[in-house]
Amino acid sequence: MKPNKLTYLYIVLLLNIITIHSQTFEIFKTEIGTLKIQPILHGSMVLTFQDKTIYVDPYGDSKLYNNIKAPDIILITDIHGDHLDLETLDSINTSKAIFITPQAVADKLPEKYKSQINILNNGQGIHRLDFYIKAVPMYNLPVDPPSKKHPKGRGNGYLLNIDNLQIYISGDTEDIPEMRMLENIDIAFVCMNLPYTMTVEQAASAVLEFKPKVVYPYHYRGTNGLSDVKQFKKLVNEKNKNIEVRLANWYPKH
Repeated sequence: MKPNKLTYLYIVLLLNIITIHSQTFEIFKTEIGTLKIQPILHGSMVLTFQDKTIYVDPYGDSKLYNNIKAPDIILITDIHGDHLDLETLDSINTSKAIFITPQAVADKLPEKYKSQINILNNGQGIHRLDFYIKAVPMYNLPVDPPSKKHPKGRGNGYLLNIDNLQIYISGDTEDIPEMRMLENIDIAFVCMNLPYTMTVEQAASAVLEFKPKVVYPYHYRGTNGLSDVKQFKKLVNEKNKNIEVRLANWYPKH
């Protein structure tokens, strides 16, 4: 039977919804469940596992977080406004959230959040809600004299152990030795924007050294627009086809 015009329009709408959904969520199966990763904007994302929700650097219009479960954990990497966004924090329900931050971020959070903060310095780890979260270095080179943008020790990248998956979130960093020495990373989120972090070429070189199973370029908007993430993918896969480079939509308006 030939579908009528109304049926056809319904099918098109349904396909569009499915397409939007598939672009919005990244799905990974673990031994005991499903990890859902939702890119939000720039360096912000939401991770959901076993009905627990982790917000990373919540930033941007509060509408971006509509219909997303309130955070159980909030990770903040650094003090800059695209990571520590007080307006966004005030617009979402953080009443039951555990904040995990470096000292510099904790110092800038309002008094109302103080009882919820767990401070991690580089190298320190913590177990919360069946997750293990470790703070790792993120900084610009050279170390001496220290960078004014991201000096060593001020901010945190993070390693997350979620079930059998190990996830690396770079924060704002260059291709530092600590990144290159990472091992057994299942999912990596690697920044690449000038003049704040590193070039596409630096990011590709580092990824080729620590060899994550899956890598997402993220945080790639710089002063001259968006970095060429397709070039990043090309540079990585020309030398190692086993690293899966996924290009997600971190800038919905582009």
